Amino acid sequence: MSKIRVLVIDDAVVVRRIVTDVLTADPALEVVGTAANGKIGIAKISQVNPDVITLDVEMPEMDGLETLVAIRKSYPRIPIIMFSTLTARGAATTLDALSRGASDYVTKPANVGGFAAAQQSLREQLIPKIKALCGKAEIAPRAVSTPGVTTVRSATQSRTKSSVIDVVAIGVSTGGPNALCDLLPAIPGDFPVPIVIVQHMPPMFTKLLADRLDQQCQIGVREGTVDEPVLAGQAYVAPGDYHMVVKRQLTRTILSLQREPPENSCRPAVDVLFRSVVDIYRSGTLGVILTGMGQDGLRGCELIRDAGGQVLAQDEGSSVVWGMPGFVARAGLADQVLPLNQIAAEIVRRVRTGRVPAEVKRGAACS
Repeated sequence: MSKIRVLVIDDAVVVRRIVTDVLTADPALEVVGTAANGKIGIAKISQVNPDVITLDVEMPEMDGLETLVAIRKSYPRIPIIMFSTLTARGAATTLDALSRGASDYVTKPANVGGFAAAQQSLREQLIPKIKALCGKAEIAPRAVSTPGVTTVRSATQSRTKSSVIDVVAIGVSTGGPNALCDLLPAIPGDFPVPIVIVQHMPPMFTKLLADRLDQQCQIGVREGTVDEPVLAGQAYVAPGDYHMVVKRQLTRTILSLQREPPENSCRPAVDVLFRSVVDIYRSGTLGVILTGMGQDGLRGCELIRDAGGQVLAQDEGSSVVWGMPGFVARAGLADQVLPLNQIAAEIVRRVRTGRVPAEVKRGAACS
């Protein structure tokens, strides 16, 4: 099999060296060129014909955003992974880059002077994303053999009862910020149940994402906080590096944040959130799995189906990476597999089905 050809664009010599060393050590990858700035990088694309580009966010002369926009004009389909600093400024610029056509991002190691730690960080972050974006990631199987997932069902399986939906739980990863920006603004302001979300992102990124979504949506969107009441007409995004769960406190449902070990190599993890949602809402749970690499959310979706809840999954054609929704769909756990532009309407339809119409103000209490 041919190797994945990578072009590395970064103004820092040490970063170019570390990235090149890490990528060339993988037998499936080949660094076909490096560039010290955006102008050089753009000129090299036609020369080296890369399958994927890594692009630094902050560069002199022509920064990452300018370079990204210029590349997209001539090369709309080449996957581009942004290199971002783990700062508020880096997070904001990264979200801008994703909205302008970047495929994904990785955060730079805090101390590139420590070669071993920096290399390990990039091996864990960058290589899986390159392979996923180039179609060489782990493929979702037709049947599930993952420990803890013991039953494969048909998505058309008849239900013994029909339950009113009391909560929507969303899991999403690669391609998620743009997917959420498409989906959540289509949710009406009188939405009668809460929405809880895990988007795989580091600290600061999740707060900025929630703030941006809040400006675009009819419902409220915020980063979840400790002991915050879970309210109808409100969406809560799990903060980076914390598992977010729901729990009962007397007569109300509140959020709790945890620093338990990562699950599926993720914190926050979709499975952790879904598990807690099922404990509280049981058959009143609607799980939604959107674009993302890996299989976080698979076990959670099985729990939702076991409790009599419902599951929607994004289809392959509209996903940046059909990992998370692919595993759920191929395991027969999804009631419907839909393109992204149809999921919001289906969520609203299912939530309204069987529910007595009532005027719900933004942030109204939800039992």
